[in-house]
Amino acid sequence: MHRRQHEQRQALMTRPDRDPAAQSAFIRRAREFRTITVMLRMYCRAHHGSKGPLLCHDCIALHDYARRRLERCAFGEAKPTCAKCTVHCYKASMRERVRKAMGWAGPRMLWCHPVLAVRHLVDGRRPAPTLRRPR
Repeated sequence: MHRRQHEQRQALMTRPDRDPAAQSAFIRRAREFRTITVMLRMYCRAHHGSKGPLLCHDCIALHDYARRRLERCAFGEAKPTCAKCTVHCYKASMRERVRKAMGWAGPRMLWCHPVLAVRHLVDGRRPAPTLRRPR
């Protein structure tokens, strides 16, 4: 490794916004968002006839809703998968739509996106934390 590359790496690691623990939490949420994005694309393509990476209006609304829920998760960096979560932040109608799309796309993910599918399954095996109530 060149000296300059080493210095840049060290500078990145010492910056407070580059904390490895915070980055791993961000990476996990980003992967969860990528998983829901891929599943919604697969579902929309098969059921609503969308082409390429584009989604229909209903699926765009669901995708945006899922993004907002992920960003505002009460568990933060300890976030479990939504199926294992003890706090259900989705509206009942949106939760049912996500469940339907993921139920259809989940088994097909093993063929199209095997690494993402396996990582989602591993994340689902983690125990869900409990939310502490302020006193």
